[in-house]
Amino acid sequence: MRDWLKMTAGDLGRGIGRGEIDPQALTETYLEAINAHPARDRIYSAVTEGRARAEAEAAAERAAAGQRLGVLDGVPVSWKDLFDSAGVATEAGSALLAGRMPARDAEVLRNASAAGLVCLGKTHMSELAFSGLGLNPVTATPPCVNDAGAVPGGSSSGAAASVAFDLAACGIGSDTGGSVRIPSAWNDLVGLKTTAGRVSLEGVVPLCAKFDTVGPLSRSVEDAALMLAALEGGKPADLRGARLEGLRLAALQTSVLDDMRPEPGAAYEAAVARLREAGAVVEEIESPEVAQAMPLSAALFTGEAYGIWRDVIEAAPGKMFAPILERFRGGKAVSSADYVAGWRLLDGLRRDWAARVAGYDAVIMPSAPNLPPDAARLMSDEGYYVTENLLTLRNTRVGNLMGLCAVTLPTGRPSCGIMFCGKAFQEERLLRVVKAAEYALT
Repeated sequence: MRDWLKMTAGDLGRGIGRGEIDPQALTETYLEAINAHPARDRIYSAVTEGRARAEAEAAAERAAAGQRLGVLDGVPVSWKDLFDSAGVATEAGSALLAGRMPARDAEVLRNASAAGLVCLGKTHMSELAFSGLGLNPVTATPPCVNDAGAVPGGSSSGAAASVAFDLAACGIGSDTGGSVRIPSAWNDLVGLKTTAGRVSLEGVVPLCAKFDTVGPLSRSVEDAALMLAALEGGKPADLRGARLEGLRLAALQTSVLDDMRPEPGAAYEAAVARLREAGAVVEEIESPEVAQAMPLSAALFTGEAYGIWRDVIEAAPGKMFAPILERFRGGKAVSSADYVAGWRLLDGLRRDWAARVAGYDAVIMPSAPNLPPDAARLMSDEGYYVTENLLTLRNTRVGNLMGLCAVTLPTGRPSCGIMFCGKAFQEERLLRVVKAAEYALT
């Protein structure tokens, strides 16, 4: 049964469907692994054993009666600690929200439960989701699977660790500037950022509502597709027959290759070579839209984040991790005129971007230009924290600024991912592209 812990969510679900895996035994195997793991309390903020067992029992009864709700019925997953779950503290990694107890589940959690998924519990995260590093001395900093002394990436840090350390079949996170894709890349997982506005944010603690998205961190592209369907209550993308031959990929050059560290740079070059060998046409492109959009981040992200959280933060600023507090307070200087003008400019840049990449099946770039930084140095060196956080989020932010869906895939080299950006609301098409790429890269 320990082998179950390393299986994809799709394979677990099919095993349940064939009668080879009992959902209750599967859930107990996960709960035992969670409770025995030395980093349990660094990964999970709450383990919902009662709920998990009840949901697994119901899944077992459906399986026995031939009434399964879908492929993932009975599969255990974890939830980032910003998704409301009834009767369980949802604190978004912040002492500002300590003891916050929702009365009902977030809509995505309700949808997943209606599809038969088993909720194992809530996972730790960067404070209020406002960091790509995953460092959180206020609650907990989860481990990185490839470097015990490094941060795991954020803000969906515990979500990634729960899957990478075999403590969940899939983790559900959120992505505002890279918060699904960075921890996925640094922990060798598949991470799907959905288009803003596609997946419900009802019952999700916000950071920047116009950029916030929900998405899975998983072991395979198929799992990402299955989880997207479960989160929405829809049908998964059809990935059958996905092939790279003839696909046109645009390799973005603007900004995303600057200050590349050697390891992710080499991994990206090798991945692009394998994509070409598998039949994809890869063309290098420049994008002045990206260069113009990047400086808007401070006004649009930080301005909105501070606008949402100002009153809560300023009522008790001493409860916050200082670098996160400082980043939020950067929004003080953003005027309403700057914010409105910024969005008007960005809307135009998004139209120009869409025209530039219209003839491509996806745009590719390194998921992150750096490797997971050392946690101890981040705590002791303020300048290092700021520069590494901004560098970490630079490439992933392209997808958020341009309003795209995006997926990071492992390249086969530890903590080095390659990112594929699709077109807005075309997740199913992008998932077919990255399914084909997954074959080539693994």
